[in-house]
Amino acid sequence: MTRGPGIIKGMTGIGRTLILLGALTILVGVALLLWGRLGPPSRLPGDIVLRRGPVTFYFPFATSIVLSVVLTLLLNLFLRRR
Repeated sequence: MTRGPGIIKGMTGIGRTLILLGALTILVGVALLLWGRLGPPSRLPGDIVLRRGPVTFYFPFATSIVLSVVLTLLLNLFLRRR
């Protein structure tokens, strides 16, 4: 049974995927460490907080926009290289 270059090429793709997943895991870990030290990025101007008696409704509108812009930039940075 011989193995041709097609198998090696397939392994290269798997290797790149594993490296990408590892880098993503490291980034998430660093973000969680910073989140624990600095606290969540909440209470930005533009976030909606409604308090009516014992009920509090919180909608992080500005935080959602900031997070969306950051994730869009990061994904475009990583996925445009292909």
